[in-house]
Amino acid sequence: MPGQNAGCAACREAAETLEFTMAFQPVVDVEVGRIEAHEALVRGPEDQGAATVLAQLTPDNLYAFDQACRLKAIELAARLGMETRLNINFPPNAVYQPRACIQVTLGAARRHGFPLDRLTFEFTENERVQDPAHTSAIIEEYRRHGFQVALDDFGTGYSGLARLEALRPDILKLDRRLIQDCDENPVRQAIIRSLVTLGREIGVKLVAEGVERRGEMETLRGLGLRFMQGFHFARPVFEGLARWPLPG
Repeated sequence: MPGQNAGCAACREAAETLEFTMAFQPVVDVEVGRIEAHEALVRGPEDQGAATVLAQLTPDNLYAFDQACRLKAIELAARLGMETRLNINFPPNAVYQPRACIQVTLGAARRHGFPLDRLTFEFTENERVQDPAHTSAIIEEYRRHGFQVALDDFGTGYSGLARLEALRPDILKLDRRLIQDCDENPVRQAIIRSLVTLGREIGVKLVAEGVERRGEMETLRGLGLRFMQGFHFARPVFEGLARWPLPG
C-alpha cells in the first residue's frame, strides 16, 4: 500500500492527469430558509458531467483520485468563502488505512483554514462494501476528527436497514427514486413518513435528494422532512456557490 508521501504525489498526479474540478449544489434547510451545506460534485474542466471524469477511473488510480477530490473540494470551498458544511463523496473501498489516508485531508483543511467540524463525507449505499468492519473503522476515525458521515442514495442499495444499523451514520440521504413524484404516490409517502420517524428515534438527520418540483417539496415538508437538495432549489454551480433564496 502507498505511504503518505507516495499518496500525496499520487493525488497531485491524479489531479493533473484526470483534469477535473468541482461544482457545488446546496442542501437547503426549508424550515429556516437557509443553506445548510454544499455537496462537492465532480466535473470536467469545462463543466463536463461527472461521467466524463469517472469513466477514466481504474482500480489503480481510484485511491489517488479520491485523495485529489478531497484536496480540490476543500481548496475550492475555501477560495469561495464557503461558510456552510462541505459534503465530499468518497468510495470506502479506496481507503486502505483510515489513519494514514486521512492525513492529506487534514493537511488541506489546515492549509486553507477550513474547519474540520464543517466537513461531511458521503458514501453511497449503491457501492458494495467489501469489508463492513473496515468501513466502520473509517467512520470511527473520521468522527475522531470531528467529521460527520452520510449514507447516500439510501433506499436503493445493497443492504438497506442492515447497513444503517451496522454503520450508524450521522446523515441519511434519501435516494431521488424514492422522492420523485412522492406527492402523487401514497406508498412512497408512507415509506418516507416511516423513515422520518426512524431517523428521529435513532438520532439520524434525513436529507431528501432529487427534489425537482414544488409539489414534492411541500409533500416532504408535510411529512416532517426539513433538509432537501435538488433542482427545485438550485442546480450544481460550476466552481461557485448558489444562494438561497435564489434571486428573483
